[in-house]
Amino acid sequence: MNDRNHRIDHLVTSGTFSLDGGTWDVDNNVWIVGDELEAIVIDAAHDAPAIEAALEGRTLRAIVCTHAHNDHIDAAPALAAATGAPILLHPDDLPLWNQTHPERAPDGELADGQTLTVGGVTLTVLHTPGHAPGAVCLYAPELSTVFTGDTLFQGGPGATGRSFSHFPTIIASIRDRLLTLPPETVVRTGHGDATTIGDESPHLDEWAASN
Repeated sequence: MNDRNHRIDHLVTSGTFSLDGGTWDVDNNVWIVGDELEAIVIDAAHDAPAIEAALEGRTLRAIVCTHAHNDHIDAAPALAAATGAPILLHPDDLPLWNQTHPERAPDGELADGQTLTVGGVTLTVLHTPGHAPGAVCLYAPELSTVFTGDTLFQGGPGATGRSFSHFPTIIASIRDRLLTLPPETVVRTGHGDATTIGDESPHLDEWAASN
């Protein structure tokens, strides 16, 4: 790791989530990880100009999609066009991506175990299906942080009541891929407040029994 100042920047953007014929107003967390020179964006939601402004002139190395529900990817093509950064998505979520952006494919694929390095920070891709088939989390051990998208929230797993989702699968993903991380790991979510692995792990059995 280099001696640059690592940064996690956070902004909340607002828009709508649409799936299975319904539309809901939502607020999304957008995470920017890197240092004072370069960054990646995790989930380009709703407002490409606001996200670009939050970069503060840094080089954007990639736009990483934790999954392809429209509220997490709707601003990705515009941000890519403005910055030249590639859009990265797990290929299992291409059917969802194509519902929102049929005319514009992602630029690269995410795979379980893949590492992304930006500003001296390494993020490991964890494939965590359940909320969506290609859902991923990004674990940055140097920052004691995992970016979970909509897989794990403060208080439980992401929703699984709509198309392309599966409750037993998300429980298995959380149990096997996330709750095995150190308990002090900060969970930075796709919506709402952050939590920690240690705060969430005692509740796995009650979540599993709740469906």
